[in-house]
Amino acid sequence: MKTCTIYCLMAGIALLTFGSCKKLRSDGSGGGGGSKDPGYTVNQNTAHVIADYDFNDTTLTNHGWTKAFEDNFNGDLSNWYVETGGVRGELECYEPANASAANGILQITAKHQDVTGPAVVDSSKTQNFNYTSAWLLSKQTFSASSSTPKVRVVARLKATSGYGLTTILVTYGEQWPINGEILCAEIPGYKTKEFGTTYSFGNLPGKNIVKGAYQFNPTDGDLAAGYHVYTMEWTQNSLNYYIDGNLVEMKTAGNDVPDLFGKSHRISINVPVGAHDYTGNLDPTKIQDGTISVDYVKVFTSN
Repeated sequence: MKTCTIYCLMAGIALLTFGSCKKLRSDGSGGGGGSKDPGYTVNQNTAHVIADYDFNDTTLTNHGWTKAFEDNFNGDLSNWYVETGGVRGELECYEPANASAANGILQITAKHQDVTGPAVVDSSKTQNFNYTSAWLLSKQTFSASSSTPKVRVVARLKATSGYGLTTILVTYGEQWPINGEILCAEIPGYKTKEFGTTYSFGNLPGKNIVKGAYQFNPTDGDLAAGYHVYTMEWTQNSLNYYIDGNLVEMKTAGNDVPDLFGKSHRISINVPVGAHDYTGNLDPTKIQDGTISVDYVKVFTSN
């Protein structure tokens, strides 16, 4: 696996360093709510969502899009790296046993469980953990570039509810933030009627220059009560976010979106425990178990 580093803004600001995909949180990174970049925005429009909405490939393939990746989770996880170990700033040890694919559904479960594992992914140092979860990273990469100027990542999933948990769908490139990162959806388990989006980029390792890119997107339905289809469209000059077929948000060339063009990304899905919106305000006695269910993940490209 390639070595890569990503500084992830998700709901706070976290440093993800992947050495066979290590994920480390930076010092003083902050978490959710009031700890977010002060430039974050809240969408003034509430997105309409449809419980158990589904997506038909022909919606795109009949209009010139080509399917470049698809996993319907019918039996194995051969398209993914499944990580083992802890993450600085989070409470869980990621364990392959917490991810399973059967009958067309990927399930990732975060739970109270006492284990000993790598202090961080791929570390030789071990420590004790009180929680486990799972983290998947696609082996295949993709890019909005001159050869495929439009990319759509489409995922149908049911988020988890539960205090202390967060559902994360993100794409990223190596050497954070030089090759960028795009947060497709972040759903806090205690607040499952909204999802967050952002992106990062920088010309020097470890120095994100994007400010105010995080946005809260309220919805009129509970994202943990049924399946919803999250789509992120990546072009040279915009990042366009859809839920259940409806355009919710556009991040445009006014900031640093064009700098992401041509950068190679992987897809990442995970359920961290005690991070992001909870940092600095977490009550460990309230942490709950929870499971996300993923029906499919697909990537389409177009000229």
